[in-house]
Order: sequence, then C-alpha cells, then structure tokens
Amino acid sequence: MSKVLIVGAGGVGRVVAHKCAQMRDVFGEVWLASRTKSKCDRISAETGGVIKTAQVDADNSAELSSLIKKTGAQLVINVALPYQDLSIMDACLDAGVHYIDTANYEPPDVPHFEYSWQWAYDDKFKKAGLMAVLGSGFDPGVTNMYCAYAQKHLFDEINYVDILDCNAGDHGLPFATNFNPEINIREITAKGRYWQKGEWIETEPLQLRCDFNYPEVGVKPSYLLYHEELESLCKNLKGLERIRFWMTFGDKYLNCLRVLEAVGMTSIKPINIKGVQIEPLEFLKAVLPDPASLGPLTKGKTNIGCIFDGLKDGKRRKVYIYNVCVHEECYKEVKSQAISYTTGVPAASSARLIATGTWKGAGVFNMEQLDPDPFLETVSRFGLPFNVAELDPEDSYGLPK
Repeated sequence: MSKVLIVGAGGVGRVVAHKCAQMRDVFGEVWLASRTKSKCDRISAETGGVIKTAQVDADNSAELSSLIKKTGAQLVINVALPYQDLSIMDACLDAGVHYIDTANYEPPDVPHFEYSWQWAYDDKFKKAGLMAVLGSGFDPGVTNMYCAYAQKHLFDEINYVDILDCNAGDHGLPFATNFNPEINIREITAKGRYWQKGEWIETEPLQLRCDFNYPEVGVKPSYLLYHEELESLCKNLKGLERIRFWMTFGDKYLNCLRVLEAVGMTSIKPINIKGVQIEPLEFLKAVLPDPASLGPLTKGKTNIGCIFDGLKDGKRRKVYIYNVCVHEECYKEVKSQAISYTTGVPAASSARLIATGTWKGAGVFNMEQLDPDPFLETVSRFGLPFNVAELDPEDSYGLPK
C-alpha cells in the first residue's frame, strides 16, 4: 500500500483528496497539507476523517521535504500555486519521491508560463530514478491524453488539432473566476498564440473567435488563447501542422474583465497605497469570490475535448474526443464544481498509475509521453468518461481554417 501527500487545499485539492480517499485499495494513507491547516481539516471531515492533515509552507523546500519524510509518502501531488512548482520539485528530489502537478511553472513577478524551467529538471529526476509528471489536470492533462489516444489508435498522422474548453455553468454572480483569479486573469489577458508549421503565431488577447456547437451544451462563443499543452504537444504529435486552443467566455464576463483591465486592476505591477506596496491583481483576487465557494452555486455543464483532423489508411479523417461534466453532480459527490472536478480526477488518477507501477520511468514527462490507455480507463472509472465522435472531414464546424 502506498502513501500519498497532496499539497494544496483549494477547490482542486478537495477533489484530489476525495478521489485518493476513494482509492484505498492503493493508498493506505492519504495526507493533505497546506499553509492553512484548518482548510485541510475541513476537507478531511468531509471524508469521515480518512485523510491525515498537516501545515506546510510550499515555498520552503526544506520544510516540505521534512514533511514528506515524516509522512512516509512515496509521491506528492502538487495542487498548490504554479509559482511553487519548482520548490515542490526540489523537495521531492530531496525526499526521494515522485512528483505530479496540474499546471506548469509561472514566475510570480512575470505573467509568463512555459515548461522550460521544469524540463530543466529532467536529468535530476533521471539520476534520482524518479518520475515527475507535468500537467495532469484536464487541459493540460486529459486533452494531452486524448491526443496520445488518437495518435495511438485512430490516426496514422494527425495534421490539425483544436482543443476546445467550454464551461457553460452559471453561478449567478456578477463576476467570478472558476479557479485561482490571479492565474485565470493573467492567462486570459495575455496575447494569444498558436503553433503552425514549425512556428508560433501571436494574436492580440481574445482577437480570434469562433462559435462552436458543443454537444449537450449548444453553440457558445469560443476565443483563441495560448495554453501550455500546446508547447509539448507540438513536439510529440507526428505529422502535426497546426494546433490551437479555444475557451468559451460569456459577454458579461468579458465586459467585466475589460473594465477591470481598463482601470488597471489586472496589473501585476505593484503600486503604493498608504505606504504599502501591493499588486492590483493581488488585491482583486482578495475581493473576488473564492473559487472553492462556487460549488453550491454553479449549475450547468462543461464540455472539454479535442478535434483531430488527419489521415488513416490514406484517407482523411476527423474525430472529436470529449467529456461532458455536470456541475451539480460534481458538487453532490465531492462538494466542488466541475472545473475543480475535471482537474482533480486526472491528478489522482496519475498518482494511482504511478503507485501501482502501471506507469514506470525516470525523468520529467508531459502527459502525452505516457500510455494513454490505463489513464483514460482510470479517469473514466473515477468520474470522467469520454466520447469519440466521427465528424465530416469537409465541415469546419465553425472553426477558422
């Protein structure tokens, strides 16, 4: 029986904790730690006290390493902030345990995220004989595995990929983000980028829009963003000519965001207020609703998936692989909305595969570099089944060519 330590007790941490508690056939002990132990204690109470809790500062590698050794955990699931990825990886190396996260590293003082900082740890994890699995959420994560599955089973070569993320849930609030406001707003207000024929093409924020008909949801406006899985997938899909990422936003949300941006509230440049230096975005995060509080309010569905266009047996083929998740059902099961649920289930599933020895290896891995079959079987079993739909290769389905 393995022991696992989860670092981070936000909305995703709650889901990961619940799911690991459901995997008692593999995890003999589940630990949950964060800077605020009371958050961990509340989540533990939801599971009937199955989960053990601790306080830790994830920015302090030595402190976290000491806790890992104390718990006897064989692997760490990092669902803290992306700013803390490197310190948690350092702690895992020091303690000699495997590492999993859901989002790539982002410096706290620069609105820029990429895998280079974490890929640089590859030799360290290889020498230690340990696995570091990056981006095991939904997107990145499950979407990477849809790509790996399509490449393994459905296509001889994949030429075009469009990743589509639709949250059609409604929480009834004037403005709120479904995950950490700092990360969410930094991501949306950045310039868009997509990969085409060996180069990155940049767009203005939210410049490109399409209207896609999402199964079980309907037609929703979707905007091109840069998203981290593009960086690894463009390296690992053979025959690829273009890969893009799209996310839905309602008019009300975008109107609020544009006003906040116009008055400087989305800036990360510190300003002086009565002798105190504070980032406007940090202040905005403090006054916005906690994403973990949206669970009981949110109604509706998410639809996240990938459209693949390529060749099979010399003929053009187009396939849509996707998952539909219901906010209310997620809250009923684990007291979280679907955005946290779709991120937490994959993280726990990856931990299960490492703990059972289904996935083996040493070094730093992006999800699509691992076998998709046991992963998709596991996430389906624990709440995220997927659908495979054949599409008309000649139909653009509202996506720009």
